Amino acid sequence: MVQDDSEANRFSARAARYARVGANMSGVAARMAGNRLFGGDGSSAGNAAALAQALGGLKGPIMKVAQLLATIPDVVPPEYAAELQKLQSEAPPMGAAFVRRRMQAELGPGWQTRFGSFDLQPAAAASLGQVHRATTADGRPLACKLQYPDMQSAVEADLRQLEIVFALHRRLDPAIDTREIATEIGERVREELDYQREARNVALYRAVLDGIPQVRVPDVHLDLSTRRLLTLGWLEGSKILGFKDEPLEIRNRLAIAMFKAWWHPFADAGVIHGDPHLGNYTVFSEGGEAQGINLLDYGCIRIFHPRFVGGVVDLYHGLLNDERDRIVHAYETWGFKRLNTELIEILNIWARFIYGPLLDDRVRSIADGVAPAEYGRRQAFQVHKALKEKGPVTVPREFVFMDRAAIGLGGVFLHLKAELNYHQLFEAEIERFSLDALASRQTAALQAAGLPLPV
Repeated sequence: MVQDDSEANRFSARAARYARVGANMSGVAARMAGNRLFGGDGSSAGNAAALAQALGGLKGPIMKVAQLLATIPDVVPPEYAAELQKLQSEAPPMGAAFVRRRMQAELGPGWQTRFGSFDLQPAAAASLGQVHRATTADGRPLACKLQYPDMQSAVEADLRQLEIVFALHRRLDPAIDTREIATEIGERVREELDYQREARNVALYRAVLDGIPQVRVPDVHLDLSTRRLLTLGWLEGSKILGFKDEPLEIRNRLAIAMFKAWWHPFADAGVIHGDPHLGNYTVFSEGGEAQGINLLDYGCIRIFHPRFVGGVVDLYHGLLNDERDRIVHAYETWGFKRLNTELIEILNIWARFIYGPLLDDRVRSIADGVAPAEYGRRQAFQVHKALKEKGPVTVPREFVFMDRAAIGLGGVFLHLKAELNYHQLFEAEIERFSLDALASRQTAALQAAGLPLPV
């Protein structure tokens, strides 16, 4: 592979990024702090819009981080979350001449001869790169994800500013200690820079989801991939929101496919897709009718130690059967500190919300009569109010993407207006669960994919 000097983690590029992000964020921080000082609560709609505007002027990783924060309940006030969720990655596409240079940097001179065709115009844009359609020499369709230049500098600059945002949050609202959350986000976003790791994630998911016909995983073309270029088989599909008005049978079919795509790998191998937003999957059809989903992006994959998965199962059974000792054991397994009766009851408010559909042995919608806009809001408010009085609590880092997956997946079910027995679906996934069996399956799957075992 040819080394492109523009990709080096240059101090000057990072410093410039610091200056842009820092200037924007400092103004918003001062505004928030001043509002608090003079009797406000620091979370007005005006401040929220200012934050969105500050972040919206930047492209790349900070947008991904901002959108991620909006999915973690109560890390930011509701009006901030609403503004952040509006943000879309709008990084300007790399032009054709630039794409040629980038592809030569990754695959060397004569790179175009390695493809049957290659469209220099991007088919899709993301926060860290853009996707180009191509074909193999024998005509098979490909998706080539090409990373934007100097993303490592951008990521490091953005994550440093994220630490400042979290520090400000802790000072203004110390109910939730966000230090572990910041660490977790940093590690996962840095992993997303490594497309060779993502290729291994794809191989892992192809193995784990083998035998689940409702979910399709692309194949990897390692001969056309590098650390900053990932080439996968192109999976043809349609946007899932295009099916929200289809008959209930089809909407339920797609919801079941989504459920299996997320919870089967978790129960079977201790891994979860941590980024279930609408751009990461499409719907495939056969015979003119929707059959399942294509899972497209594998940059944000979280691998859990089997004991964490055991805690998820223990908490489920504890809540289902009202076994207090089992509930406490689950929280201790996850790493919650200084547990007492009051803190356990606070944690149970959120746990009962997340687990609610899984505990309810009947056909129901995910929100069960609650307006989509209010889904989870009441529980988040109760938890935050209680933690202000009894906290602070340090959220274990594994919760960041576990919670994000649960909330994101719930959002898909809300969009589809699915009506399913989520209890029976979950029971089917954990029916053969044991720590020893999971550890054995996980070790075999990770070693085959070339991924490290969790510590």
